[in-house]
Amino acid sequence: MSQSLMLKDFPVSERPREKMIREGPQQLSNQELLAILLRTGTKDESVLEIAQRVLLHFDGLRLLKEATIEELLTLKGIGQAKASELQAALELGRRIYTFRERERYAIRSPEDVAAFVMEEMRFYTQEHFVVLCLNVKNEVIHRQTLFIGSLNSSIVHPRELFKEALRRSAASVICLHNHPSGDPSPSPEDIEVTKRLSECGRILGIEVLDHVIIGDHKFLSLKEKGYM
Repeated sequence: MSQSLMLKDFPVSERPREKMIREGPQQLSNQELLAILLRTGTKDESVLEIAQRVLLHFDGLRLLKEATIEELLTLKGIGQAKASELQAALELGRRIYTFRERERYAIRSPEDVAAFVMEEMRFYTQEHFVVLCLNVKNEVIHRQTLFIGSLNSSIVHPRELFKEALRRSAASVICLHNHPSGDPSPSPEDIEVTKRLSECGRILGIEVLDHVIIGDHKFLSLKEKGYM
């Protein structure tokens, strides 16, 4: 049986940490970045080999981002320290990405809405109905998930949506929800809910600017499609 190469056996120029310092993190593969987080290998495997095995187990980054401590601990070469460090890195990445939600993000188009939520909402396995409350400059002042589950007019009640808008003194709102199938095509229920909310908004003087459906790297504006 051939002996596994340890990281010290690799040329210095090919070691992940040195490569990142020299070329920047953008030039590293997922395997190399993960190896830096794991830091060390075992007597049987280099850290690069462990990193590759972790990625194969989770089918790449898509499932790794949702990995629990318990799942990580089932992998050979991953102890409590490495599992905790990976969890901390993943959580920090999530917080950095969503930090912009605390800033005043201006919305001028459906593309802006999609950019604001796409990388989070496209991974949801259930439908989430969300309202964005905007000020007079069309800046997001609050985001609220109103419910999780299949969309229908009895669940999405205008009272709940506009109660949130009134509480935030919103000048207007944008509704959005995701389709876990990845296809943002509207259902009859989507269209019915949109028309109902738009009518209520006109009565209350809080305009519903749009209802955007989020798919997988795709989105659809019901306003652009003429349903509002």
